[in-house]
Amino acid sequence: MDYEQIRYRVDDGVAWITLNRPDRLNAWTPRMSVEQADAIERANGDDAVGALVMTGAGRGFCAGADMEETFQSRIDGVDPGEGTDEGSGGLPKGLDWVGLLRRSKPIIAAVNGAAVGIGMTMILPCDVILAAERARFSMAFIKVGLVPELASTHFLVQRMGFGRASEMCLTGRLYGAQECLASGLVDRVVPGDALVDQATALAREIAANPAPQLRMTKHLLTENGSATDLKAVQRLESELLRECWKTPEHHAAVKAFLEQQKRS
Repeated sequence: MDYEQIRYRVDDGVAWITLNRPDRLNAWTPRMSVEQADAIERANGDDAVGALVMTGAGRGFCAGADMEETFQSRIDGVDPGEGTDEGSGGLPKGLDWVGLLRRSKPIIAAVNGAAVGIGMTMILPCDVILAAERARFSMAFIKVGLVPELASTHFLVQRMGFGRASEMCLTGRLYGAQECLASGLVDRVVPGDALVDQATALAREIAANPAPQLRMTKHLLTENGSATDLKAVQRLESELLRECWKTPEHHAAVKAFLEQQKRS
């Protein structure tokens, strides 16, 4: 696929997906999400890639949906494209964004500026969220007569707790990076000029671990994160643990540990 609204590159084992409409603060369109999904699948199929980072070009991460190309088009009776009228959460038909990110190789959001509306909900299923000090976040759906999407009402409660998630969604207020760090929405706040370096370092640290086990661990976190049946939680953990025992990655790690122990 030729990319018009994102950039894609692989650098030393890390795939970078950059939203690339800087003149519109990377406002979201259906085409952008199709390109993002294609890039994620491309990275997942590339053995040279161990982890992914998603960020934005220019001074914004994603200022929300492009009002003219999405909402106004729909109001005018014009399909914004990609079958969004039949898709989940207004996304293109057949695109399961949350499922894609949760089964993907580890993916980090490096939020360099404003993340509003879908610009915020698209990153909540990511494994880690880093934010530049200048980043701003808002669940602004209520301000334009809409409700949140992309399972964000689940992920927000998981990250922030019920009260803080409720306040954020019901006010539509803009939150600063430090406030989001204190509430648990983001995992780390860094100076803007250090965002790329820190995202790269974290991605490489994660990618240094065995790839099959990374995907298994993500699966466990997805399925068990809000589960209440602890016996079922342990059954799934045990099932995957038994798979791990048979893998060459586990065998190699144990061998290396024992050899190191003999030398010390």
